[in-house]
Amino acid sequence: MARAFTPKVITANDLLEGDVIYFTAEDSWTRDLREAELITDEAHAQLRLLDAEKQNIKIVGAYLADAKAGAEGPEPTHFREEFRRTGPSNYFHGKQEAQANV
Repeated sequence: MARAFTPKVITANDLLEGDVIYFTAEDSWTRDLREAELITDEAHAQLRLLDAEKQNIKIVGAYLADAKAGAEGPEPTHFREEFRRTGPSNYFHGKQEAQANV
């Protein structure tokens, strides 16, 4: 028996910088998961993934990641996506450095 579809976001890595990025409803990429398009329909998710993969001069490794609706936008449902969202854990750089200097 097939599992029920759960909401998803499209995520990938920036081709030049390597940062984790998310696909928005406006067909652009953001580094903030809260700005990502939360997709609740399986067929629509597959079509949106195809749209994202067409931008292969900007991104690498696009895939659908489980997410849920949160108060400020999509939130990860799996620890792997939470880890990817916050960035590397060995020292502050990238997103973590920007947040530490706020």
